[in-house]
Amino acid sequence: MKKRIVIFASGSGTNAENIIKYFQRTQFAEVVRVLSNKKDAKVLERAEKLDVNTGFFTKDELFSEEGVLKTLKKTKPDIIVLAGFLLKFPEIILKEFPNKVINVHPALLPKYGGKGMYGNFVHEAVLKNNETETGITIHYVNENYDEGAIISQKKVKLLETETSKTVAEKVHKLEYEWFPKIIEELLREKHPPLTPPSKDRNN
Repeated sequence: MKKRIVIFASGSGTNAENIIKYFQRTQFAEVVRVLSNKKDAKVLERAEKLDVNTGFFTKDELFSEEGVLKTLKKTKPDIIVLAGFLLKFPEIILKEFPNKVINVHPALLPKYGGKGMYGNFVHEAVLKNNETETGITIHYVNENYDEGAIISQKKVKLLETETSKTVAEKVHKLEYEWFPKIIEELLREKHPPLTPPSKDRNN
């Protein structure tokens, strides 16, 4: 039986689309549902074109035991993937699916994490601090923004001529290459030990 993946996303959904296509090329796992807190999110359209079930929910439904949690219990995912999902994930779901909710962050945590640090806000902060490298962090989700145990980090060098757009392109390339692979490794239980992030944030 194929492993079951549920994706949560809030925006365009390029990462979600990439993950769906990656697993459609395998017999091992599949994305069975894509859920969004935005009714007009492009990710829902992308998923539907790839024949994946979609759903929209309100913020109240996200935090209700009779809302999203009930849907997830019926769906029985082996892993829940946050791919550009901007709301804080509820503890009621985390408790029901311990160590099964993961996220990708567009920086090398613990740097440039926390509430409000997403998309170009992250890349602009990286450039402002004259960082020589950036990357992605794939981590478990806990009750705090970007503080769950780190699963994997991938880095890319930065040039002095970088703009937030070029940084974003480099980070997206890492996400597209590595996020699906790490999801597969986790589902196959072949991933190396986890690393807890430092509490010293350097934003």
